[in-house]
Amino acid sequence: MRPPLQRLRNILDFALASLSRRKGRNLSLLGVYTLVVFILASLIFFVQALKGEARALLAQAPDMVVQRMVAGRHDPIDLGRAQAIEEMRGVSGVRPRLWGYYYDPIYGGNLTVMAVEDAELPNDALWVGQGVARNLRVKQGDMITLRAYDGLPMLFTVQKVLSDASELISADLVLMSQSNVRALFAMREGTATDLAVDVGNARELPTIAAKIVERFPDARPILKSEILRTYEAVFDWRGGLMVVVLASAILSFVIFAWDKATGLSAEERREIGILKSIGWESGDILLLKTWEGAVVSLTAFLAGTLLAYVHVFFFSASLFDHALRGWSILFPRYRLAPSVDAYQLVILFVLTVLPYTVATLVPSWRAAMVDPDTAMRS
Repeated sequence: MRPPLQRLRNILDFALASLSRRKGRNLSLLGVYTLVVFILASLIFFVQALKGEARALLAQAPDMVVQRMVAGRHDPIDLGRAQAIEEMRGVSGVRPRLWGYYYDPIYGGNLTVMAVEDAELPNDALWVGQGVARNLRVKQGDMITLRAYDGLPMLFTVQKVLSDASELISADLVLMSQSNVRALFAMREGTATDLAVDVGNARELPTIAAKIVERFPDARPILKSEILRTYEAVFDWRGGLMVVVLASAILSFVIFAWDKATGLSAEERREIGILKSIGWESGDILLLKTWEGAVVSLTAFLAGTLLAYVHVFFFSASLFDHALRGWSILFPRYRLAPSVDAYQLVILFVLTVLPYTVATLVPSWRAAMVDPDTAMRS
């Protein structure tokens, strides 16, 4: 081994031995440091994983959704507009959709009720998501009573409970025939909740949206890209909110780390004096202290990142998932697909390791400049 590399290895070995001699102090710093990395890494991994899930789910969404607005509110749209929009150049298809929110007083939450083709479901049957089945304590073959908008009860048989693989989007979903959806929400014939528009060329979406608004001034076209940006903005905002809530804890760690890094004990000062008296240079002392800080920070970074990975992708970020997913009554149960990339790790490294490393440079330089006689007499 070449002398420079041997020198670096010897200094690293001495740094590890020095850290082991002060186990209590360094373990307390390492524990707090790992906790901070764990929290920040969990937030970054969870937010990015939710964005990835949103992108994957919206890949099958229509290119555009057209709604009718009345007094600033979403209102049923006439089916005659579907044919007019479909005749526009560039539009490849228009599908009327029937759906709405049903408030269930049993558990105080909303169900998303959506219509399928009448041929797919008998008139007295419905399909429910895993979250609905879990909260209403029903299974396939059980009966469910829903109260229509005219006050009359409607009795249904649970024909199917949707697969848990789709629970992220179907937890609160109830599927029934179109005629039942109209009866439940008292929707008149010839109308739909909105129109799903498919466009052959994605670059023509803004132009087609402008044509729709020009033809129907009360229409509101919503592009798929706008929906995705909204989801990402919401997840970013909630992640930022969690960081603000935890800011006091992170600030406490910064103060704690600074105090540990700057406070040289009498034993450490004597150790530095002895090292300089036997021939160690100031650069060697500086490198020694830098190695000590690097060992602590990198160990905390790796341990915190690994714990965050397990927390998010094996336990679905159970510590703070309610704050990031939303404040609904009916939560889905799911496992996120691992989606950690180099960009996330670099951001996490910059937020956690670099600040601590910089904080140790000044005290390391001060330690390297200590006079040997003064240090050994202290």
